[in-house]
Amino acid sequence: MGGFIVPVIEVVIAILDIYWWLVIIQAVASWLIAFNIVNTDNRTVAMLLDFLYRATEPALRPIRQFIPSFNGLDMSPIVLLLVIWFARMELQQLAFYFFAH
Repeated sequence: MGGFIVPVIEVVIAILDIYWWLVIIQAVASWLIAFNIVNTDNRTVAMLLDFLYRATEPALRPIRQFIPSFNGLDMSPIVLLLVIWFARMELQQLAFYFFAH
């Protein structure tokens, strides 16, 4: 029954996995910038950081409106990772349901 929907769900799960890593890389990059470990004057680094910001900020911005930072620690990436994890688990259950029936 799930001949078409299961591959679509698998593609969405793969996209969520890629986005998961983008959020983690963006969070680590923000720490490296905060501690002056990364040289943001380097054009390649600036382009990478801009890409990460543009890819993750639309999802992080609404979370930041509800979750304040604690002593300068931004908790929004953790909340976003939990949302992605939950969505991934639900999609896996849905794919299993369609595959089994």
